[in-house]
Amino acid sequence: MGVPVRRLWVAVLAGYLAFGATLQALPSYVPEKFGGGALASGTAVGIAFLATACARPFAGWLADAGRSRPVVLSGGVLAAVGGFGQLVAPNLAALLAARLVMGAGEAALFSGALPWVLAGTPMSERGRLAGWFGLSMWGGLAVGPVLASLVGDRRVWWVVVGLAVLSAILVSTTRSDPRRAEPLVRIRRVRDLVPAGVSLPGATIGLAAYCYGTVAALLVLRLRADGVAVDHVALTVFAAAFLVVRLAGSPLVDRYGGRTVALSTVSLEIIALVGLAVARGPVSAVVFIVLAGCGMALVYPACVSMTLDRVRGLRPGVSMGVMTSFWDLGVMAAGPLGGFVAEQAGFAAAFFVAAGFAMACVVVCGVFLRPRRAVSRR
Repeated sequence: MGVPVRRLWVAVLAGYLAFGATLQALPSYVPEKFGGGALASGTAVGIAFLATACARPFAGWLADAGRSRPVVLSGGVLAAVGGFGQLVAPNLAALLAARLVMGAGEAALFSGALPWVLAGTPMSERGRLAGWFGLSMWGGLAVGPVLASLVGDRRVWWVVVGLAVLSAILVSTTRSDPRRAEPLVRIRRVRDLVPAGVSLPGATIGLAAYCYGTVAALLVLRLRADGVAVDHVALTVFAAAFLVVRLAGSPLVDRYGGRTVALSTVSLEIIALVGLAVARGPVSAVVFIVLAGCGMALVYPACVSMTLDRVRGLRPGVSMGVMTSFWDLGVMAAGPLGGFVAEQAGFAAAFFVAAGFAMACVVVCGVFLRPRRAVSRR
């Protein structure tokens, strides 16, 4: 039996549409319902990525052993529970707990599905397939905010729950993973969960993720604070630029290599973040928002390519899970840290700090992440 790639793609997309919708809703929902400013909103956005980062390696570990289906199914269920928890949360602490549940669900959803999809795929095609399948996650994160802005602040939470339930239903009606379940590899040391060759691509995507997290958590608040009247379409514009460049530019990763693409696009992100820090009019803000979306679009497929080249297909579920966990950690850090900087020194300072993280990303990728042929399989 073949792998139900399209059904899994739609299931992951539905789950991440729900997750992405919360990114648009929370900056308004948290202050209106619980009070607090940029720090509270940023923490609510970012804390889900902490759970996602912690859960991804374990989801990949289980999926590598042929247990993808129950992992992915549990991801949809947890995302639904977390979405409902955010709807009914009586206080900020309960909301944060629900965000953690939803974050763990999103990790299981994607990091369990990816090894299932990669099963039986030749090594020469895995990078491209992983990049294409990754559109289910990134498309959801990009389009979810657009969906939230169309639905409205209150009804969006029912849409979030409904999308997560749809994800679970799609997986539950999918035929089982054809791979025979294998004994789980015992985890005795860090190397069992962090394969050699993952750390530097992970650091690259983690530093870039801080930039994305700053945009997700603070862009709407920054535009509202300075009276730039494009706050209601800012994340939509970002999403459109992101998706267009991802769809059109993904072949560039195969043509020029992940390292070259990452260096080019993150350099563009530096310009965009500095521009967002100083933009005062709607036209300039939109221009730099578009540049920010373009700069982020190809970071993930570039790091997928670098990771798979360095691990040579060894334990792809764990490898991809760990690499993507670095992204989650970067986004998670951006919420509270960016919110704290914004409250203490202003929103422009928060975006300048994000530009500094992008510069560090360029240094790691350009200086330390030299091409290598393979890694040890110890």
